[in-house]
Amino acid sequence: MSDVAAIQNLVEKRTELKKEIAKIIVGQDEVVDQILLSIFSGGHALLVGVPGLAKMTSLLLIREHLAGFSIKPVLPFLTLIPVN
Repeated sequence: MSDVAAIQNLVEKRTELKKEIAKIIVGQDEVVDQILLSIFSGGHALLVGVPGLAKMTSLLLIREHLAGFSIKPVLPFLTLIPVN
């Protein structure tokens, strides 16, 4: 597979994923883009935000639609969160 074909395949997969995620997650396009960028570049991501922003739902949807991909979310325990 040539580099051009690999990039085209990546773009197609990203477009498909964004369409599927947009069916369920609304208003989080930038977050979804950053998660996908992290996944496709082989990096890690730390999702921080107030409850109810669909962080876990986004990860589970992406895991569901990427074959052979494993996301292992780590949830913090209250004892690990610093208190001021």
